[in-house]
Amino acid sequence: MLRTKLTHPEILEALGSAGHGSVVLIADGNYPFSTGAAPGARRVYLNFAPGLLTVPEVLRVLVETIPIESVDVMVPESGQEHPILPEFRQIFGEMPLSPIGRIPFYNKARSPDTALVIATGEQRTYACVLLTIGVISAY
Repeated sequence: MLRTKLTHPEILEALGSAGHGSVVLIADGNYPFSTGAAPGARRVYLNFAPGLLTVPEVLRVLVETIPIESVDVMVPESGQEHPILPEFRQIFGEMPLSPIGRIPFYNKARSPDTALVIATGEQRTYACVLLTIGVISAY
């Protein structure tokens, strides 16, 4: 029996196999999932239908499940703030969000450190996030 809200077996397995410094990509429905991440990363497709599940819905569960060291967010090359960023700030609280342009974001997601890719049905563009897993303090 689990004491976490997260119950998806493939995601739990991938997170259990990851460690400090591993990266988790949560991406909108426009993301190139087959080519935009490390070939060895576990891919989980939660994009059941447009709008189901969204990136913020997935993030709200993940932030309660794993320690997060840093958060990178994809931003338009224009530098204009995307409307989803305030929602991300609400989810992550005081943790700073590091903005990365689309191509550098893709390159970072292709790193061998990317352990898990979660495809969502998010319809908003630039709703892509890279989470770097932190450490769990000694008991």
